[in-house]
Amino acid sequence: MKIKIINRSANPLPAYATEGSAGMDLYADLSEPVVLRPLERRLIPTGIFIELPAGYEAQVRPRSGLAIRQGLTLLNTPGTIDSDYRGEVQVIVINLSDAEQRIEPAQRIAQLVISRYEQVEWQVAEQLEQTSRGTGGFGHTGTS
Repeated sequence: MKIKIINRSANPLPAYATEGSAGMDLYADLSEPVVLRPLERRLIPTGIFIELPAGYEAQVRPRSGLAIRQGLTLLNTPGTIDSDYRGEVQVIVINLSDAEQRIEPAQRIAQLVISRYEQVEWQVAEQLEQTSRGTGGFGHTGTS
């Protein structure tokens, strides 16, 4: 699939790191480092703009290495970029560690996953088909 992209940053285009990668790395488009205090969140620009085809979304997801090493993750995750959005892709980063953390210019800050979706048409009903699970919710199977 080909997707139009504008890159107004000096960073590489998002790319898959390995043949089996589902996500492409997004880079911070910063002119200087950003320091996040514990529990502080910031909107970090990427400098990219995309044109997704109808029926597709881009999901912005955290990077596991940032989470484990720096305690940095994303709010509103996965963040959805709709096919009709044409603004800059930006990432809401939060510092969940107990120390200040730096985001450097050109640092890989998130992953972008392209996913197909379908829109539904609701069919109003009086009852739903029964299943063996029924209304069992969180932890109803007794396993952790």
